[in-house]
Amino acid sequence: MVTQRQVRLFWRPLAHLACALPLIYLLLELAEVGGLRLGANPQLAIRDFLGEWGLRLLLVTLAMTPLRWITGTPWPLQYRRLLGLWSFAYLALHFVTYFLLDRSLDLPVIIEDIVKRPFITIGFLAVVLLIPLAVTSTAGWRRRLGARWLTLHRLVYPIAILGCWHFYWLVKKDVREPLIYCGILAVLLGFRVWQARRRAAMT
Repeated sequence: MVTQRQVRLFWRPLAHLACALPLIYLLLELAEVGGLRLGANPQLAIRDFLGEWGLRLLLVTLAMTPLRWITGTPWPLQYRRLLGLWSFAYLALHFVTYFLLDRSLDLPVIIEDIVKRPFITIGFLAVVLLIPLAVTSTAGWRRRLGARWLTLHRLVYPIAILGCWHFYWLVKKDVREPLIYCGILAVLLGFRVWQARRRAAMT
């Protein structure tokens, strides 16, 4: 059996390292280490890379609760906050890249994009909604908010839907990859609905 000490000293640092690996890879690309390249449009490549990894980690975060139910052990929940914060970090960097590299902090243009381009609107909304979840992810905030904490953190479900929707609209033509993400999200949400109905039937 894995002890809390082992989790704290080995497994949690290993999880942090695994989440950081895509960012390390991106930094190596930026430094052109080993002949790696970002392609003809590095700004677009950086932005999309960060966004996709943020969405992937968000889906992995949502997978922790079903994994706990399947395994019958609580260990997956010990990594849910870690994964969620890494997801937020990637998605925040995704939009920072857009603000800085794509739009050079030109606020009128950014505001026009958010208002007039629906895929940016829903993507920006998803990141904004993630902010209070990231801020209140600590045990202290959970104690302060009580039952309201759980209500607030259920926002992760519409956030994930908005994220997949943003990706689908962003791609426009070859939507096979976004549809895979949408399918994974549908399974994760469907599993929760099934579990809720199963519990209701048992009471």
